[in-house]
Amino acid sequence: MNELDRHDIALLTELQRDSRQTVQQLAAAAGLSSTPCWKRVKELEASGIIRGYTALVDREKVGLSLAVLAEVNLTRHNEDDVRRFEQAVADSPQIVSCYSTTGQADYVLKVLVPDIKRYESFLHDTAFKLPGVTHVRSSVVLKEVKAETRLPLAAPERPARGRRVSHS
Repeated sequence: MNELDRHDIALLTELQRDSRQTVQQLAAAAGLSSTPCWKRVKELEASGIIRGYTALVDREKVGLSLAVLAEVNLTRHNEDDVRRFEQAVADSPQIVSCYSTTGQADYVLKVLVPDIKRYESFLHDTAFKLPGVTHVRSSVVLKEVKAETRLPLAAPERPARGRRVSHS
């Protein structure tokens, strides 16, 4: 874990809110001048903390009205089968999220398609053909209550006044 100070947290928070801000706008929000702000952003990018920049697209306005959470179980969990399954998931554009989980399912997938007929096609043409899949349990999303992309970043804790902090 990289040590982030309050300026880094402020920059990351602002960039998550709106990544199209100018360096001057970011600097003002983070309490920095432009050059140190630009350098910090470049360091955050170089370290991989900032992985990239993207536009948030309204899925329904582009025809992806149906969201489904699919719980998937595999027959075997050997390294080769898992690698093949995960690669096949990565290659499927309808699967927008995939989580390896504990509990009843080995994986939970978020699948976006235009409608239930397309989901049925996705199941038969893709999901059931994924390497090692033995079971798929689908839950259709009725309403998306929260779909946040921003990470809940917190400012670093400061030691209480009058207390020394040991750096052992």
